[in-house]
Amino acid sequence: MQERLQEYIPENALSRVLELLEHDNLDVKVKKERKTRHGDYKRLPSGRHQITVNSNLNIYRFLITLIHEIAHFEAYKTYGREIKPHGIEWKQTFQHLMLPFLNPEIFPSEILPVLAKHFKNPKASSDTDVQLAYTLKQFDAPNDKTFIFELPLHSRFKLYNGRVFQKGEKRRIRYECIEVETGKLYLFNPNAEVELLNK
Repeated sequence: MQERLQEYIPENALSRVLELLEHDNLDVKVKKERKTRHGDYKRLPSGRHQITVNSNLNIYRFLITLIHEIAHFEAYKTYGREIKPHGIEWKQTFQHLMLPFLNPEIFPSEILPVLAKHFKNPKASSDTDVQLAYTLKQFDAPNDKTFIFELPLHSRFKLYNGRVFQKGEKRRIRYECIEVETGKLYLFNPNAEVELLNK
C-alpha cells in the first residue's frame, strides 16, 4: 500500500493516510483517468469496501479525492447505509478527516486559504468549487485544456467525447453553450475543462 500511494500524494501526508487506511476490509485502487469522476467509493457484494482514485490527478487533488472517499467509508461505518451520500454526516466526517492535512507541510500556501474556505461547507465534488478547481489546476502537468470561464464569448470548444459547442452568455452561475451539430442548448459549470478550437 505504502509503495503504491507515496508517488500520488504529498510525502508529509503519507503516514497519516496510511493510518486512515488501516482497515482489513478496505481496498484502495489507483485507476486510469475517468472523465466523469476523480474517484469513487462502493461497498462490494463480498462486504468489503473499495475506494478508487484516478492516477492522473496532481498530488494535492489526489489527496483531497482520497480523503473524500475515505469519508464516505467512515460515514457509512458510523451512521449506516441510510444517510445521503453527500449529506451532513459525510460533510462532518470529511471536515474532521481533512483538518489535520490542512497545514503548510502538506499543501502550498496558494492552496491552503482556498481549502480552508471550501471546508466550511464541502461540496459533493471539488470541481463545483470554481476557485478551488482553478487553484488546484495550477499544479497540473501542462495540457491543452482550458476552463470554460476563460474562453472568449462565442468561441468554439470540444469535449473529451468529440462534441463541439459554442460558448454563450453566463446565467447566474453556469454558461449557456450551444452544441454546434444539434443546436441544442446546454449549461456548463464555469470550471469545466475543455479544448478551445478557434484560437
